Amino acid sequence: LLAVAEKFLKEVQLDETVRPAIVDMCMHFHQNCNELAAEFLLKTGRITYVTPTSYLELIVAFKLALARRREQVLAARDRYKSGLSQLGHAETNVATMQKELTDLQPVLAEAQVATDALMVEIQEKLPGVREQEELVGAEAAVAQEEADEVQIAVDSVQADLDEALPALESAVQALNTIKPKDIDEVKKLSKPPATVKLVCEAVCVMLGEKPQRIPDPDDPSKRIMDYWGPSQKMLAEKDFVQRLKSYDKDDIPPKTIKALKETYMTQPNFNAEAAAKASSAAAGLCKWALAMEVYDRVAKVVAPKKEALAKSQASLAETMALLGTKQASLKVVQDDLAALQANLAGAERKKEDLLNQVDLCGKKLVRAKQLIESLGGEKTKWGIFVEELDGDYVNLTGDVLVSAGLMAYLGPFTSTYRARQMVEWVKTCQDLKIPCSATPTLIKTLGDPVRIRQWNIEGLPTDDFSVDNAITVFNARRWPLMIDPQGQANKWIRAMEAPNKLSVLKMTGEYMRNMESAIQFGFPVLLEDVGETLDATLEPLLLKQIFKQGGVDSIRLGDATIEYSEHFRFYVCTKLRNPHYVPEISVKVTLLNFMITPQGLQDQLLGVVVAQERADLEEKKNELVLEGAENKKKLKEIEDKILEILSGDGNILENEEAIATLNQSKVTSDSIKEKQKIAEVTETEIDEVRMGYTSVAYSTQVLFFCITDLNNIEPTYSYSLAWFINLFMGSIRNSEKAEDVATRLDNLSDHFTYSLYKNICRSLLEKDKLIFSFVLTVRILGGKGLVDAAEWLFFLTGGVSLDNPHANPCADWLAAKQWNEICLLSDLNAFSGLRDNFEPLKKQWRGVYDAADPQDATLPGNWDKLEGLRRLCVLRCIRPDKVVLGIQKFVISELGERFVRPPPFDLQACYDESVAVSPLVFILSPGSDPMAAVLQAAAALGRDVAPISLGQGQG
Repeated sequence: LLAVAEKFLKEVQLDETVRPAIVDMCMHFHQNCNELAAEFLLKTGRITYVTPTSYLELIVAFKLALARRREQVLAARDRYKSGLSQLGHAETNVATMQKELTDLQPVLAEAQVATDALMVEIQEKLPGVREQEELVGAEAAVAQEEADEVQIAVDSVQADLDEALPALESAVQALNTIKPKDIDEVKKLSKPPATVKLVCEAVCVMLGEKPQRIPDPDDPSKRIMDYWGPSQKMLAEKDFVQRLKSYDKDDIPPKTIKALKETYMTQPNFNAEAAAKASSAAAGLCKWALAMEVYDRVAKVVAPKKEALAKSQASLAETMALLGTKQASLKVVQDDLAALQANLAGAERKKEDLLNQVDLCGKKLVRAKQLIESLGGEKTKWGIFVEELDGDYVNLTGDVLVSAGLMAYLGPFTSTYRARQMVEWVKTCQDLKIPCSATPTLIKTLGDPVRIRQWNIEGLPTDDFSVDNAITVFNARRWPLMIDPQGQANKWIRAMEAPNKLSVLKMTGEYMRNMESAIQFGFPVLLEDVGETLDATLEPLLLKQIFKQGGVDSIRLGDATIEYSEHFRFYVCTKLRNPHYVPEISVKVTLLNFMITPQGLQDQLLGVVVAQERADLEEKKNELVLEGAENKKKLKEIEDKILEILSGDGNILENEEAIATLNQSKVTSDSIKEKQKIAEVTETEIDEVRMGYTSVAYSTQVLFFCITDLNNIEPTYSYSLAWFINLFMGSIRNSEKAEDVATRLDNLSDHFTYSLYKNICRSLLEKDKLIFSFVLTVRILGGKGLVDAAEWLFFLTGGVSLDNPHANPCADWLAAKQWNEICLLSDLNAFSGLRDNFEPLKKQWRGVYDAADPQDATLPGNWDKLEGLRRLCVLRCIRPDKVVLGIQKFVISELGERFVRPPPFDLQACYDESVAVSPLVFILSPGSDPMAAVLQAAAALGRDVAPISLGQGQG
């Protein structure tokens, strides 16, 4: 055990001086619970197994819970610390910010003076600048008009040029296409085509080549002017094409242009297309000649425009130069003004910054005061919380260890054993110097007050035992199996999980189909009324054998593999009072004993009686409980919100929205607190009235636990809480009313006690009826504090003595066993001196011994003052054979003679007290037959009876 604990706790962050003690404590838990289980079996007949799995659950629960609680406590403490820090910062800054505001005032005034001076200077210079701007602007407008006119002239010249330049460009391109061989072909022609000859002649004219006088081929007697000879010479020139390209097109003689127009351009075949048919060189030359004509024509139009344009541009240049001078002068003035304006803007920004600083400082001051006013009251409380959380963090080690022990080992034990064991464990922790609280509980260590309050509203009994069970349900790793004979856990689970679509199943029929559906969709399941064995198909679910399939959590149940939702929860309940779960089952579940406790039952019965007697009070009480739970939940949420805001980054005083939110949250919180105070006062007043009915609730719960113990006599003597409460409500309705509450409660208590006695007697064997009356009497007196536990134990057992050193003074008539009991009885406070006074009074004691009715005899000396159970203890020692008669007398004296005279069987009374949903079951002895009585009662009621014999195969 030590080695396992050391291995598993190796990674847990613990003080090395405490670690060995914790390991020892884990082993102590295990060994101690083995002893406790043996005692539990001996005294209650309940079997509980302490297994190695329990030990591992202890260690794992300790590790997980300690890590979680440490994180929660540190987070809570740090949030409170952050809130305190922000409040402290606000308080510290109030004086600083007030001084800052004072210091900023003269600086702000100086900035205002400087700004005003700059403004005055600007106002003085501004008119002159504006006047100069207007003057320069007017001149600029005139210059612009002139520039616009020049631009129009430029555009006109350009438009004319745009007509000639493309043709010129085309001619140059055509010249570029003329190759030397093309020219050679042309010049070698002895008889060139007319078109070629025409084009060459035009080129000669353009270049100023003179014609030759030659004989006329048609009339040799005449001579004609011919250009072909000169053409050939012209074409033979090496730089002929370059000569054409560099032709002075801007100075073509008018005579040449006139000859070109009138002599050649009028010819129909003087065009590039016609020339191209004869020669590509001729086509290029033709294009050039035509382009020269176009350019000359355009140039004659453009030349005057160019001349006028040149004059305009010269004039404009002068105008613009003058304008530039004035604009430069204006710019100096404008720059000076801009500098002043920039200085003014800087001064205004500085003033604005100062104003913002003053404004922000003022706002921060206001916010700081608001923060202090609204949350100042929380400072003390938060400071206390921080100190408490610091202490809690230190004590977490021991507190969580004890809580983990409870969850791992003490679930199956009743409240008495559990409480006793917790006290012993805490003492052991303290002895081993393990840090822990003085009285750690599972509720304080792992419980959430808001959630616990909600559980109580949903039907969980308010006693600590039941709340501990609920916390274990949600903190243990294994699914809970709740021993729930009174149905408390069942009722709570149904109410709590109802909004989550709870499936309530029994291990009958095709329940696994519904189980699979709930697992897949994440719905909770309550498996109720289980026996001492569980379906083997449930084993993978109990062991949580979850695996990944296709990236999805899955589980295999039987032959089916289904998706496993993380929201699924599984609860198991049994109504068996004392089930025996073998280790094979108990290691797979968390066994929890949910049997009702006296305090839990008393609270329920108080609610029942007040609901019947003062329905208005109980209704108001329930409303206040719900309202109180909701208010506390809201207050917790608001506090969390406030702490979250205060824990944010940066200075909270600079966050106006956060301060506004805090103020609003505080207003809401104060409003809720006021309502809660009023509600608590009202609830206290109601509780005071309700407390007036506590006596009957207490005495009634005593009666319930009295009848539950009858199960130790016969297993068939089992009574449900629902039946008991219905019987109690019947007494509330049928008992005598009274204006005085005390009288009314006495009437109710008397009526219910006898009603319970009658109903229980119907189900008891004759031999057990007086036992029941006696136990009932003792329990009632014990509930009033009138029975000493040691005296009651002596009466039941006679005490235990191995060796009696005192001699028997009446050995002739008093048996040794009886003398031994007298000696043991004299050790009790109420019988002190009995042994010593016995010999002096032995004659009188002999008279009691010899009496026919010793239960009625007068006891010797002062011992005759003994009454009740104490007189029975003496009777047991002197005449044990008369104890039964003594018991009868005791019951009669305390409760009345009717409690020793069981009422005869009355079928009509049974019918009157029964309900339609519960059958009347007759347990018959051989030879008895109630059929005649049943038929007679049915006839009296006018009802039909349909008898059915449940023989073999008919059940």
